[in-house]
Amino acid sequence: MKIDKRDWMFIAVVVVVLGIFLSISGKEKTTTVPNNQMHKVSYDAAFKNAPAADASIFTRAFYKPDKKAAEVFCEPCHKEKGVAFPPNHPAKNRCLFCHKLKR
Repeated sequence: MKIDKRDWMFIAVVVVVLGIFLSISGKEKTTTVPNNQMHKVSYDAAFKNAPAADASIFTRAFYKPDKKAAEVFCEPCHKEKGVAFPPNHPAKNRCLFCHKLKR
């Protein structure tokens, strides 16, 4: 099987696309919500309906935490404790849109 000029061009395009993809992807920069006593109420609300450890792999794989129930506690607690948001921080009512919960 002979590889001609068109094949090499296709291979070059695939390599360039993969190179660009790998160069723009990197380590996630968004901070996670700490899994500590202070944030326990948010974790409890988010994972209230989580499947048990003995549930099927299918059920556990597609489970999504209830982020809206957990976000209710973010802003009031941050205001009460005086934890300032950084400048240019987006709207405070959708915290878990960016910040991730640890499993």
